Amino acid sequence: MPKIAGTPARTAPTPDPGRWKALVFIALAQLMVVLDATIVNIALPSAQQDLGISDGNRQWVITAYALAFGGLLLFGGRIADLWGRKRTFVVGLAGFAAASALGGAATGEATMLGARALQGAFGALLAPAALSLLAVTFTDAKERAKAFGIYGAIAGGGGAVGLILGGFLTEYLNWRWTFFVNIPFAVVAAVGAYLVVREPADGRNRSPLDVPGVILSTLGLVALVYGFTRAESEGWSDAGTVGLFVGSAVLLAAFVLTEARVKSPLLPLRVLTDRNRGGVYLSLGLAVIAMFGLFLFLTYYLQIVKGYSPVRTGFAFLPMIAGMIVGSTQIGTRLMTRVPPRLLMAPGFLTAAVGMLFLTRLEIGTSYTGLILPAQLLLGLGMGTAFMPAMSLATHGVDPRDAGVASAMVNTSQQVGGAIGTALLNTIAASATTAYLADHAAGATTPAAQKLLQLQGMVEGYAAAIWWAVGILAVSAAIAFALINTGKPEGGVVAGSGTGADDEVRIPVVAH
Repeated sequence: MPKIAGTPARTAPTPDPGRWKALVFIALAQLMVVLDATIVNIALPSAQQDLGISDGNRQWVITAYALAFGGLLLFGGRIADLWGRKRTFVVGLAGFAAASALGGAATGEATMLGARALQGAFGALLAPAALSLLAVTFTDAKERAKAFGIYGAIAGGGGAVGLILGGFLTEYLNWRWTFFVNIPFAVVAAVGAYLVVREPADGRNRSPLDVPGVILSTLGLVALVYGFTRAESEGWSDAGTVGLFVGSAVLLAAFVLTEARVKSPLLPLRVLTDRNRGGVYLSLGLAVIAMFGLFLFLTYYLQIVKGYSPVRTGFAFLPMIAGMIVGSTQIGTRLMTRVPPRLLMAPGFLTAAVGMLFLTRLEIGTSYTGLILPAQLLLGLGMGTAFMPAMSLATHGVDPRDAGVASAMVNTSQQVGGAIGTALLNTIAASATTAYLADHAAGATTPAAQKLLQLQGMVEGYAAAIWWAVGILAVSAAIAFALINTGKPEGGVVAGSGTGADDEVRIPVVAH
């Protein structure tokens, strides 16, 4: 291989012989975190009844987790860079298992809400540590593509798996098992990680912790996530909702100003200003808005309109999971080293948009096999193909010492996107349903006609919101195509993968 003038040849570090075993345990931990985002939703009605949680407070079982997880992600990513990713990963798993045990054994509302907040806090340690461990463990371009293909499939499809597992556990065992099931996941992943995971010795960032940055980012993100959660129940014009959004904007602006001035920032702005990473965070966050809305509407449609049981509803999402696995591990992985990432992400989001477009035709009597199944396959294929390079690019070109906080940003974009998606699309659906019912109420004069009208109104609302999801996915595709301009990995060490260098390092390669 010819030597490029002025560029000292570097040799790739010796690959960690246990890297594929490490991937198993990292992926297992990621699956547990993603599962938990949806598995509790199905168990919530049963838990609410057993624990005497009021209708007004039941949302906090979901919200407590979302606020702690979303608010502490940047802090968790920085802790991973400071403590070391392996140590943070194991501590996060142990804490998540303990919080899950507390939730499963809860005898009252306060214990349940506390357990959910603790799950979110330890999840915020665990998630960025898992992704950054992959980034510094897999340094070869082709192996990195395979590893992130598996990780991307789990990140994209884990939520649907949670619906299946949650339905099965709730229907055949007890809602408490939706918490207890996390414990074996966490124990196996923690023991495995302790034994086989390795990370570069020079990959830590031992700078002092940016305490003002931690406080401002945590409060700002909590206010933002809670603002969208509150908007769903209280309305967008509610004074409390508006106050939360204004407060969030002020706090996050102060955070950015602080990070630009302090010597050792919590989130170095160079992580955000790189156009490729910025394109990933923005396009992925928007795509998650569409996906979370879909999970919500399709779950309600299948259970309320079609009368599916929780278990049957969970299994109805299998085509989407299959599509994500194929898109991520077959299409994305095989093409990642052959084409630029934007040529996977943009078409992937567009394919998902076409699948979503199918679902705008939902009616009360819609055939599952004739419409919902092919729509899910397209959604899964598209999102799986797009998720894989997105996860890999989240740490593109970043200093290994910043890998934790860069990984936290991609999780933050997904968490905030999920909060926005649930609130925004649910509000659009509710407004469309209300308008439909008002327009057609005069014609429903019998109880049967009124019940039919209610179902038709729900379906009209879902279809209206799904149209917005189609548009959001199209915007995601445009952002990915416009902002992400890195070329295909051409072999050798992937930038930012733990080489120990201060900037991008590539083995010189002459393309044939």
